[in-house]
Amino acid sequence: MPVSPSGGSNNYGIAFLVGAGFVFEVVAAYCSSPQTAEINAGTRAKTLMKWVNIGMVGAAGFVVVAAVIDRKHATAILTGGLLAGGSMYYSYGHAKKAGLASAEPGTED
Repeated sequence: MPVSPSGGSNNYGIAFLVGAGFVFEVVAAYCSSPQTAEINAGTRAKTLMKWVNIGMVGAAGFVVVAAVIDRKHATAILTGGLLAGGSMYYSYGHAKKAGLASAEPGTED
């Protein structure tokens, strides 16, 4: 097994994939979901925040489990989860508000 400069096992590939995956997830979350929600707020507003709330509960569950499993990094895991959750919740709330205020037609009937 390759060894890192610090003497531990080499997890650089995993760290690389986590970093890359994180960027893909953030870009997808901000570009697809809130944008679509804003464009189609007229037809989705009634259920939009319900599904955001369900997603937040699911995400919180995963973050808490990760913090319990990795107690050494629990503060960082919880802080990252809280910041990401708050950011996404705000984004969806803004998308709903902006979409309902817009006179532009949506893409759904």
